[in-house]
Amino acid sequence: MIRLVLFDIDGTLVHTGGAGVKAFAKVFADEFGAKDGFEKLKFAGRTDVSLVREFFKYHRIADTPENLARFFERYVFWLDHILAHSHTEACPGIWEFIGELRSLPQPPLLGLLTGNIVLGAEIKLRHFDLWKEFETGAFADDSEDRDEIAAVAKQRGSRVLGKNLQGNEVLVIGDTPLDIRCGRSIGAKVLAVATGGATLGELKPHAPDWAVKDLREIAAKEVCG
Repeated sequence: MIRLVLFDIDGTLVHTGGAGVKAFAKVFADEFGAKDGFEKLKFAGRTDVSLVREFFKYHRIADTPENLARFFERYVFWLDHILAHSHTEACPGIWEFIGELRSLPQPPLLGLLTGNIVLGAEIKLRHFDLWKEFETGAFADDSEDRDEIAAVAKQRGSRVLGKNLQGNEVLVIGDTPLDIRCGRSIGAKVLAVATGGATLGELKPHAPDWAVKDLREIAAKEVCG
């Protein structure tokens, strides 16, 4: 039985109209004078911190704690501002699926497994009134490595539930092959959704337990029984 369900954010829960990418570009340009090469960054399935380090390296900007703090202080400001002026939408079936999870005879704990920093995740999900739905999670603040973030999310879920969760008691829901990989790294079951970074044809070769166009195609009881 699934005791913990971990959701990715971008492309799995919500579409922000590119607000995060635009905020990244704005801060790089305004604070660090770094504009060219931004199109080379691949955001899907990545962590915020690893993306910033990659772009710093490309522009030979010192990769210091002070520069990282400077970047993210301005990033969350611009993310909030740009999000308020963007075309945004929750991914299809999200609210209904969460409602089904909560209606199960033994509802699982709901958490986040994301490459966003925690404040970025909160800003994005509060915009959709989704932040309140999650009781635990792990973020880019915890590690730059997505597999390590998954391990932290599992540990935190175990603490909340008061039991040492086994991998097969955890379900990871995400929209990229990297989400599938990090779910497998903790022995979790994986539900892949083609609502963001990859098509069904790109997701299926990575052998998730389930792969659907969106969450309207599958019932919570099918994956949590």
